[in-house]
Amino acid sequence: MTPATPSPGAQAPQRLAAAAVPRRVRVILDHVMDVASDELERQLQAMLSELEQQLFRLADHARNPGIESEYLHTLRTLRLNRSDLVPRFMIGLESSLATLGQSVSPIQHPPTAWSGGGHNLTLIDEAEMDEATVLRDIASRHSSRASLALHLLGQRFGVLAASPALDVERLPCGPHSLCSILRDAIETLQLPLDARLLLYRTFDRQVMADHGRLVEMINATMATDGLLPALRYVPTRMRAPISVAASTRDKREPQQHEPQSLRASSQPQQQQQPETGTAKDGEAKAPQQRRKVNAARDPQRPHTGWLGIVDPGGMQAGDAAAFELLQQLLAGRRELLGKFRSGTPQAPPQTLERNEVLAALPQRLPAAGPAAQSSVADIKQDLLARLRQQRGKGAALSGEDNDTFELLGMLYGQIEREIHADAPSAPLLKQLQVPLVRLALQDRGFFVREEHPARLLLNTVAESGARWLDRDDVDPQMLPAMHDAVDYVVKNYRDDAEVFARANDDLQGRLRTIAHKAELAERRHIEAARGKEKLEVAKRRAIDTITELVGDQRPPHFVRALLNQAWADVLTLTLLRHGAESDEWKRKLETTRQIVENCCRSGQHAPDHALAESIEAALSQVGYHSEEAAAIARRLASATDDENDPASRTELAMKLKARARLGEEIASTRKRQATPRSQDEQARYEYLRQLPYGTWIEFTTNQQGDTVRRRLSWYSTVTDNALFVNQRGQRVAEQTLDSLARLLASGQARVVTAERARLIDRAWHATLNALRSFAGRSPSPAGEPA
Repeated sequence: MTPATPSPGAQAPQRLAAAAVPRRVRVILDHVMDVASDELERQLQAMLSELEQQLFRLADHARNPGIESEYLHTLRTLRLNRSDLVPRFMIGLESSLATLGQSVSPIQHPPTAWSGGGHNLTLIDEAEMDEATVLRDIASRHSSRASLALHLLGQRFGVLAASPALDVERLPCGPHSLCSILRDAIETLQLPLDARLLLYRTFDRQVMADHGRLVEMINATMATDGLLPALRYVPTRMRAPISVAASTRDKREPQQHEPQSLRASSQPQQQQQPETGTAKDGEAKAPQQRRKVNAARDPQRPHTGWLGIVDPGGMQAGDAAAFELLQQLLAGRRELLGKFRSGTPQAPPQTLERNEVLAALPQRLPAAGPAAQSSVADIKQDLLARLRQQRGKGAALSGEDNDTFELLGMLYGQIEREIHADAPSAPLLKQLQVPLVRLALQDRGFFVREEHPARLLLNTVAESGARWLDRDDVDPQMLPAMHDAVDYVVKNYRDDAEVFARANDDLQGRLRTIAHKAELAERRHIEAARGKEKLEVAKRRAIDTITELVGDQRPPHFVRALLNQAWADVLTLTLLRHGAESDEWKRKLETTRQIVENCCRSGQHAPDHALAESIEAALSQVGYHSEEAAAIARRLASATDDENDPASRTELAMKLKARARLGEEIASTRKRQATPRSQDEQARYEYLRQLPYGTWIEFTTNQQGDTVRRRLSWYSTVTDNALFVNQRGQRVAEQTLDSLARLLASGQARVVTAERARLIDRAWHATLNALRSFAGRSPSPAGEPA
């Protein structure tokens, strides 16, 4: 693998300050450069960090030492030169803006050598072909994903360049331009071809994944600067044939008053039907697709998501049933309340219209004072008091509106039981009450749609203060993100549900960044745990090898102790460095056979000096001092009896006891199975060995029943060790699967399933169970802790 070399004859990049453009154009381009550089610099740094992690993993899993050394050399080169990539990339970005309208297609096939009218031809470098193909594929894919935003950006850059709209391949900050800039900037890293291709794939995931958002930001910046601020794209819609349009209307008219989820589920075949292929092909694929969907929606599946991140496997299929059940429970509740009312005839109440209720509701709670701590019930009473002053004492809410207040109040009550009273997010939950009341009065889907944006936002804010979190589990960046989301809703919600959607989307984006940081921290701990596992496996292999070679022979006790300690370290290190198929391992096996033969031979014989030198050299590689290594080598290379020199033997034994052995930490922390597992414990043990990595487990911490969630990041079915991290990816515990199975069987721990993973779902199930109990029905098992 040869490193990339800078291309000769490259022109010096142009700067915006020296660009021959009008002043207003330069100002706009400067603003574009500021926005793009801020966003791309952060993403490029994340890309380089991710590439370092990938190279380290590849080196760790290399099959032979040669490949491992190549990866480690590449990693060192990357760390040495990574600081040059971002400045070089920014210079290229600025040059593409400064030469606006002059650039050609940024990613081209490598040109063939052409001279003398076609008489001299050369082959194209395969490395250049690979790089061009990968980059062209990345650019084409992301051009299609953000085609509309890129089209608008091309129109605006065309105005700046005083030319027709720029196509996507000539567009500064476009996918083709960024890929071309990266290809030039990567020369500073001096990486071989394989590493460059790996960097391109990492660039695709880390940088280009957010390219659509970057283009939207640049469009918004240009619009703010007054460049085509009213530019919009209005697609031309083709008129459908009359027969098809009529049949479509006939199919849709009976469904206009159905809930959205019911309409979506009423035509599953139309949504899942493949675009190409025969009907038989679709029928053959349907069962497999249904199994995948059912597995993703299984409420008993282990929960593996991070805090606040939306689980894509929502339970949308049950919305209609939940809506019908909710109506039945509320009707039963109203009927039961009516029986307890006084029999004295009263004047019929003046039912308030929903528009009147919404008009009388405040837009937000006060920022301070007693009213800032109002509950949903307080908001309702204050609303009725003000309306009755206007309409008389007989004014009352309609049955549906009253149910909405009651349901939201019960839901908030259950949420408050699930969070810490002094949680930083508690005031934010109070601020969301009025917007949620207004939303729920107009959109009953808030109660029955698990993926409703307002419900997701409420869940994220509530979960940050959940009782299963330690104080240090929440990332410090999470609270400002939630503050911004809640402030946006409070300030901008004017009965438009899209405000919740935008706030939740922005919050989810920031939470994904926090989750990615936690995953990186978690990955480092996993790599360390895997390293310990490899050490443990190698150590077991070494001990088993020594035991097999000794067999029924009886070497002196002290010699056997040296074999199991000092020489076992040599075999362990050889396995880790070279593997069981290497020539070095075979040589160490032969040396071990000679040691066993010499030490088990009866009678006196001369020491084997060549064997002693080989043993001493091997021990020196493990870290033994020359004197200790020589003393151990003399013992292992001859049949000297333990009793011949008790003083030197005792001195050597004391030195070995005081010495830290290879993998001693693992051996000291490994717990032995005290007693055989019961049938229930064995079943739990087998269940744990099949769990996906990342499963969350709740542990009971005290007799009061307080719990804490820990993430089972990794476990080994070989060594039985398990690694746990917290919500920030920090290692908090290591224990064996055996001890974890016993905790599960005793009820001191439990696996978090999807149905009880989110706080909002647990609170909602508790609310429904309260309604069932009030109506005389038995609680649903779904609401109980699993």
